[in-house]
Amino acid sequence: MDQNYMELKRWLDDTRDVPLEAMDAFFDARIGDYEEHMARWKPHYAWLAQLLAEEADRRGGMDTLLDIGCGTGLELDGIFARLPELRVTGVDLAGEMLARLRQKHGHRALTTVQADYFRYDPGENCFDAAVAFETLHHFTAEKKREVFEIIRRSLKPGGVFYECDYIATSQDIEDLVFAEAARRRARDGIAPDTFVHFDTPLTLAHELEALRAAGFSSVELVGFLACDDHTAMIRAVK
Repeated sequence: MDQNYMELKRWLDDTRDVPLEAMDAFFDARIGDYEEHMARWKPHYAWLAQLLAEEADRRGGMDTLLDIGCGTGLELDGIFARLPELRVTGVDLAGEMLARLRQKHGHRALTTVQADYFRYDPGENCFDAAVAFETLHHFTAEKKREVFEIIRRSLKPGGVFYECDYIATSQDIEDLVFAEAARRRARDGIAPDTFVHFDTPLTLAHELEALRAAGFSSVELVGFLACDDHTAMIRAVK
């Protein structure tokens, strides 16, 4: 087994008795140090903002953006700096996170929606672009396909979706985390369709397959930053 697998296995063993937490409660309880915790992805936030600005230049402008799992809007800090007139709809389960987002960017053209993004219907052909930053690594390929289909429908023809998330660097890691998630759910009596905070990243191949299965016309790996070979930037076009 590779080093990534062995390190993950040790961490799972060390935390094997920790109870699972509901997704919204997990993030609301950590609002105080959330942004500090997420600071490790600052280069990725900047990269995403750059990519969207380049998309806007190529397209002669960009008016609307859907941000699912937006949290406190760390990705939006850089995006608004480059595209200040952008009209953004941010969707998240955690009310405290959305309140912090409104504190920071309430002067922008920002709409916040407290909702389960698997059940949220933004409508069809509404957005020029969509983003999902470090929010989808808790779900199976089948569940991801559901939200990818919602995103695809919400985009205007030719609209672009950027997903930045970390991936399982081997099939062994993907198998390990899903088996451990199932064990912990059974231990805690949690139904499979209840959202809990436990990371189950897919391999890159399975992530791309789920996007293609959702009907995007073009799906490509943009790449990885040199500082992090676990977090992929993916671009999909309606």
